[in-house]
Amino acid sequence: MTASEIERLRGPILRSVSRSFYLSLRILPRPLRDPLSLAYLLARATDTIADTAELPMELRAESLRDLAGAIQGTAGHDGAEQLRDTFAPRQSDGAERALIEAVPAAIAWLEGLNERDRGEVRGVLKKINAGQTFDLERFGSSTSTSTSTSTSTSIEALKTAAELEEYTYLVAGCVGEFWTRICFAHVPNFSDRSEAEMLALGVQYGKGLQLINILRDAGEDLRNGRCYFPADELQSLGLKPKVMLEDPARAEPILRRWREKAEEGMKAGIDYACAIKSRRIRFGTALPALIGARTLALLREAGPAAFERKVKVSRAEVKKMMVSAAVTRASPGKLRETFRRLS
Repeated sequence: MTASEIERLRGPILRSVSRSFYLSLRILPRPLRDPLSLAYLLARATDTIADTAELPMELRAESLRDLAGAIQGTAGHDGAEQLRDTFAPRQSDGAERALIEAVPAAIAWLEGLNERDRGEVRGVLKKINAGQTFDLERFGSSTSTSTSTSTSTSIEALKTAAELEEYTYLVAGCVGEFWTRICFAHVPNFSDRSEAEMLALGVQYGKGLQLINILRDAGEDLRNGRCYFPADELQSLGLKPKVMLEDPARAEPILRRWREKAEEGMKAGIDYACAIKSRRIRFGTALPALIGARTLALLREAGPAAFERKVKVSRAEVKKMMVSAAVTRASPGKLRETFRRLS
């Protein structure tokens, strides 16, 4: 594993497959940046494999298991090598194709980390891969190439709120735990709060960010046959998942409930960031919460129209947030003030 290969992974490839997360990571000190960047790249690669709808669900599930084994060090590198032949050509997005082609290099980078960081990366990927497998087994046979004018005839939904809570923990809440443990390991006097308090806030923050993704992508997911909102909650309103797409206003009580949960997650994120003593790390940690707060505001403003178009914070707005935080040196008071304004 050469220094240039690592630099390509942590630089051009990471930047091409991430947006706000890359902005957060590049602010952080190098000892934090490497394990966090690598964990993101591996999670994004396994997610891309699970989402390659042109291939049968069974093949995606098998390939996901093979790559998960390579990450955990329980399987050889052959599966990772074969991904370049099977999955990379299927990626219409050039950035994702380059990421899949770079998976063997990412595995080599993982094996070169110190023992503690390698164990943390493997630990968080084990949970993320479990969440991806759950998602693939539940929704993998659903159509995922439909457009706004062609809707999947059958829409599968999660059964209960507990399932949604578990899913958001596995694919995102555990990342808050991972971030916390890495920071406490590498940064002396990291936080004003205890590690236990920061772990709890980190989980809530990560789950909130995933809920924002679910809320933002709800229309597209429904058209693709997936509903992450609990079936029992829909049934309590006399609704089926398909009705959410046909008349999203009728599902507003459910949407509002999960928006409020996401808002609580963003508040936890700001509390988390404001407890961090390092200005650089505080700034990098707070940025997703600021973007998340603005995204939730845009979703509220869009109402049912959010089911027909992608709601996204503009690059100009993100740049303005970064400039504002830099000018105020990311002081806790100013971060909270900005958060309230964006909310």
